[in-house]
Parts: sequence; structure tokens; C-alpha cells
Amino acid sequence: MGDFSQLAINQFTTLHQWSLPEAVEGYARNGAHAMGIVRDKLHEVGVVEARRLLRTHEMQVTCLCVGGLLTDSDPHRFRANLADSRRAIDEAGELGAECLVFVAGGLPEGSRDLPAARARCLEGLAELLPYAKSAGVTLALEPLHPMICAFRSCLSTLGQANDWIEALGAGPELGIVIDVYHVWWDPDLEREIARAAGRVASFHICDWLMETTDLRLDRGMMGDGVIDIRRIRRLVEATGYDGYREVEIFSARNWWKRDPDEVVAIAKARYLSDVV
Repeated sequence: MGDFSQLAINQFTTLHQWSLPEAVEGYARNGAHAMGIVRDKLHEVGVVEARRLLRTHEMQVTCLCVGGLLTDSDPHRFRANLADSRRAIDEAGELGAECLVFVAGGLPEGSRDLPAARARCLEGLAELLPYAKSAGVTLALEPLHPMICAFRSCLSTLGQANDWIEALGAGPELGIVIDVYHVWWDPDLEREIARAAGRVASFHICDWLMETTDLRLDRGMMGDGVIDIRRIRRLVEATGYDGYREVEIFSARNWWKRDPDEVVAIAKARYLSDVV
């Protein structure tokens, strides 16, 4: 038997196969007792029932996905997204999640003004931080690959994430998610991971396929692609991070079409291999 005490499975890995109750039971049955929860799946059952399921199966919540999306230039939509992020903070607190994943948001429809989008996100983030701090919840900035800067996140690098934390003068209420899929290409990766010491709130693993068919929804299982996951893990752990290694795979072509027990079993095998 291997040591799976640091293995977590993000619910996105079995997004289309299992509901939240099925995922909690399925991950636990397969020996994984930590998971990231997707808010849409949480809302299907509600926080009270989710907490009962988590207690029953001795499941730790690594992260809740997602809050943020604070780049909208329309003031009503901007305020609505702020309100939704506060609800997400409340949910993360009630679940005992280690963090709420924060995705910045992309360009508003019809806009080409990337600096303005980033400024609005920082404005919203500054407004959210006192609320998160009072709730005891860490907002975890997740820089996403530049390929989805326009659509999903104007925060594209670990360097930007470190800069934002320092600009806001934030404490433990603001951290960073390091997802190998989004950062592996960065020539400043080693320096910026070291700079993130004390800020790493979550570490996500998967792989980048050489011949990917969809830049967002065709992630690979660890070992099937080109990312040096083990090197990145060692860099992250050198910062003092000793938390979960969370498998998060978006895969419309492959893994979302397979039996979820098989997906988890393969993830466990790869987790123990020399690629992780």
C-alpha cells in the first residue's frame, strides 16, 4: 500500500460523472480523503448536506472553486460578482475549506483594455479581503495560462500574483494556487515559486499534452505529457508547503468520458510514480 495521505482529488476531475455525494463517497472508497469542491455541484445539495457527507466519509476540503471574476466594467455586474464572492467565502468557511480559489476574470465583452481589467480586479480584491479575513478564509489567487487571459483571467503569472499580494499588503487571508498546467512554461518559475514562500495555499497537478486538442479542456493525466511535475513539486515544497497534491484534470476528450473509479485508480497509480 502506498502513502496517499497527501493525495487530493479536485471534483473537476470527475465533473461529468459524479455528483457531489457520489464524489465524496467515491474518492473515500478509493482511499483519497481530501478533495476540492466545485460550487455548482455544492449548490445541487446545499452546504448542510455537504457537511454531513464530508463528516460521514472523513473528507477534508482542500479548496472551493471558484470566487472572483471581478473585471466587469458594468458596475451592477461588478457588484453582483462581489456579492457572489462573499457568498463563496461564506460557503468555504462553512465547509472548513483550506482556501477559496480566486480567478481574476478576463476582458469584459467588447473591451481591449487589459490594464483597466486588472485594476478593477485589484479594486474588488481589496474590498473582499477584510471580509475573508473576518471569516477566517484564505483567498487563493490562481494565475491561469496566458492563453485564457481574455476569456478567464487577467492574472497570468506567479510573478503577477506575488506582486498583487505585496501591493495589497495582504496577510494570510490572501495566498496562491500553483497549478502546474498554468505555470510550467514560465521562465521565471523557480524564482517566483521561491518568492511565494509562505503564500502557497494549494498545489494542483495534471499534465500538458504535446498534441492537445483543446487548450482548456484537454489536460492530461500526470505522466502523459511534457510537464516536469516532480521538479515543480520539489520547488513548491522547498517553500515550506507540506499540503496536498491535488489532481485536477479538465478533459472533455478523455477522462470525463471514462469510468470515474478507473480515473481515480489511475490517478492514484500515477501519484505514486516517479513523475510526481
